[in-house]
Amino acid sequence: MKIEELTAKILDENPNLDRYQLAIAVAKRCDELENGVVSKLNVNTNRIKSADLALMEIAEGLVLVKGFTDQVK
Repeated sequence: MKIEELTAKILDENPNLDRYQLAIAVAKRCDELENGVVSKLNVNTNRIKSADLALMEIAEGLVLVKGFTDQVK
């Protein structure tokens, strides 16, 4: 699946999540993957960039995005 399709899938399934929050979540998971955390996907991770892998994990629901809340003023 293309990156654009994965991003659209995630944002459609999570209406409270915007693209900036998704970018932060992907960056955080990317850092984890680059620091030795094993991927939750059963794919050959040698050929996939860590950012793409992080996005795929989030799209499949293997990594949850949480911690973002709306602030009421």
